[in-house]
Amino acid sequence: WFKLPVFTWMNLVVQFLLCFALPVITVALFLLMFDRLFGSNFFNAANGGDPMLWQHLFWIFGHPEVYIMILPAFGIVSEIIPVFSRKPIFGYPFMVFSGIAIGFMGWGVWAHHMFASGMGPMSVTAFSMATMFIAVPTGVKILNWLATLYGGRIRYTCAMLFSLGLVSMFTIGGLSGVTHAFAPADTQQTDTYYIIAHFHYVLFGGALLGLFGGFYFWWPKIFGHFLDEKIGKWHFWVTLIGFNLTFGPMHILGMQGMSRRYFTYSANQGFNFWNMVASVGAFIIAIGLLIFFYNVVVSYRSFKKNPVEISGDPWDARSLEWMIPCPTPEYNFAEIPVVTELDEFWHRKYGHGEDGRLVRIAEAEDIIEKPGATGIHLPSPSYWPIVLSAGLPFVGYGLIFDYWWAALGGLITILGFVGWALEPSTDPEAPHDHHSDDGHAALGSPETPSELASVASSPALTAGDGSAADVADVGETAPETAGETS
Repeated sequence: WFKLPVFTWMNLVVQFLLCFALPVITVALFLLMFDRLFGSNFFNAANGGDPMLWQHLFWIFGHPEVYIMILPAFGIVSEIIPVFSRKPIFGYPFMVFSGIAIGFMGWGVWAHHMFASGMGPMSVTAFSMATMFIAVPTGVKILNWLATLYGGRIRYTCAMLFSLGLVSMFTIGGLSGVTHAFAPADTQQTDTYYIIAHFHYVLFGGALLGLFGGFYFWWPKIFGHFLDEKIGKWHFWVTLIGFNLTFGPMHILGMQGMSRRYFTYSANQGFNFWNMVASVGAFIIAIGLLIFFYNVVVSYRSFKKNPVEISGDPWDARSLEWMIPCPTPEYNFAEIPVVTELDEFWHRKYGHGEDGRLVRIAEAEDIIEKPGATGIHLPSPSYWPIVLSAGLPFVGYGLIFDYWWAALGGLITILGFVGWALEPSTDPEAPHDHHSDDGHAALGSPETPSELASVASSPALTAGDGSAADVADVGETAPETAGETS
């Protein structure tokens, strides 16, 4: 367990949060639907309902949802910073347990959004304390990232710049969030633009910058070519400047009393200047996004014009995903690697000399799996999930406006379910099961049912442990892998 990457840990925490948070908002939306459509009175105060119930249900979901969005970004940054600092992540166990603590404590702070709703002093005190306490694990993460950077040989790639942007912007968002632990200040700030500013420094400055860092870091692993670093740095700086121009002034507007959820304000309220600054910043953010899309197109065209095969380890990385070629084969690993260290790939490349200094003991290309035919079976592609998903928007639209649309959406969804369930797992007429054998994809399944039966009874399958390596033995000889060379 403690050889898993931090990114994997954070996503595991998110799965638990999703399991418990989504049912809450599902119940809330069903109750709201019954109020709107069938005359029930869960939230209608005029008929004995309680609108506070909606607020509780929404925020019990809403606050864990913040961590559902930010924790994967924390994991991404925890993978990027060690690579471009050439240092292992500082305090790995604390990074893991702080992420778990954030997920657990996130369930106890929802009502700090409701201090203005008239809750009693005991409730306010309890949620104020919880809001203070949740700052501890988030602070641990920030300090550990800084400690990882300290003394490292830092390379300021685009991925690293976006990661540093997350650390700095999330710190500002976290500090503005801690002010919500003080009930008088929180009550004053409720439903003002101060909340808008805090929220976006956490999620835009945190989750979105981390996501862009992940794009630049894993792009060659997914597509086999780099995004342009020079254009990427323009993307970073324009986005960062636009972000701060947009959401920084909102702290001031909120403290001046500018309420949210109003579409216009009178000129004599004194909000004009900072609103204009924020509007200019929003256009700058849009320009930054256009630069990113331009980078994607230019990089792709450049690669198509001059296709250059890149190394499977372009960043001198540390984790397992870099032990397979770029772009990643459809089957990932031909043989499941044996993991003995936290940064397994790094420890296969580097060791320590007699003087204790880091020395290279193997070249990355000698460790990375060689592409080739493996005989690994993959399922056929399917359009039915798209059909199933296409029906759901009609259901939602119909429940709000016209039941006939909901009926149509329901039929499309049922059709998608049935088609997906009855679809064969493979096309026996397709000799390669829709997967090419060009070295970067697995060979297909047997061509006929009789061949399929013979493969199923093959000693290579019945005698093995069912791993990818055993399946690879069914086809051509599996390539030599890092697991064998180590």
